[in-house]
Amino acid sequence: EFGHIVRNVNRSLGDAYEMTQILYIQPELADPVYPEKAKMNRGEIRFNDVDFAYPENNDNALFNKLNIRIKPGEKVGLVGPSGGGKTTITSLLLRFMDINDGSITIDGQNIANVWLSDLRKHITYVAQEPILFHRTLAENIGYGEVDADMKAVQAAAKMANAHEFISRLPDGYETLVGERGVKLSGGQRQRVAIARAMLKNAPILVLDEATSALDSESEVLIQDALWRLMDNKTAVVIAHRLSTIQHMDRIIVLSKGKVEEEGSHKELLNKSGLYAKLWAHQSGGFID
Repeated sequence: EFGHIVRNVNRSLGDAYEMTQILYIQPELADPVYPEKAKMNRGEIRFNDVDFAYPENNDNALFNKLNIRIKPGEKVGLVGPSGGGKTTITSLLLRFMDINDGSITIDGQNIANVWLSDLRKHITYVAQEPILFHRTLAENIGYGEVDADMKAVQAAAKMANAHEFISRLPDGYETLVGERGVKLSGGQRQRVAIARAMLKNAPILVLDEATSALDSESEVLIQDALWRLMDNKTAVVIAHRLSTIQHMDRIIVLSKGKVEEEGSHKELLNKSGLYAKLWAHQSGGFID
């Protein structure tokens, strides 16, 4: 019995050592020494002469003097070929990475001058692959606003059209979703993530392929909910399926780190440029 105890202690010490090493890792991005109080209520986004290169590719910058302005409350779609910089723009906006030169501002305030936690409180992010915890559905939705009560959680779920499938589950909102939400389908996971975003209610909304995991029926169910979610918010939407962003106020076409063209869906089709080619491919033009 003593040998059995010693073996368990040794195994536990080994596990604890690895976790302790993780806890000692210093974040690559640091908060400013003298942070400003966040004043980001309107949602105006500006990229001012932004230069950026990935650390492993410093000799080949992705962005060189990139300038983008998104007005408060504007709905903007980002499209273009893979590797054009769409997801990088959202990563820089959320300050997952730092730019090499220039500035990114929200309502005129440089995002590098505020606490990271304050910055991200003002941005709601819905990723292509939603991150769910091995907790209940209520807790996963409530993660968007930790002080929210069950009534608010259910209201958000109804807006995201998640309430119906949750109600059919034996334990309802108390259902454990499994690690990374493995007990739910892709469409169900995405609707839970959208409900969480609705509950957070931040002035800026970033959707990174947020409907890509949905089948056609589920996508139709949440299209209206997404527009309600975007109401009175500045929205940045990345989409490879161009049908999901054709009703945006403005579409920015990125290619090789540059703004190739921008305008409404109709304006870009009339230009017969890169966007028109992408649209032709997706709407059946490649069959010829």
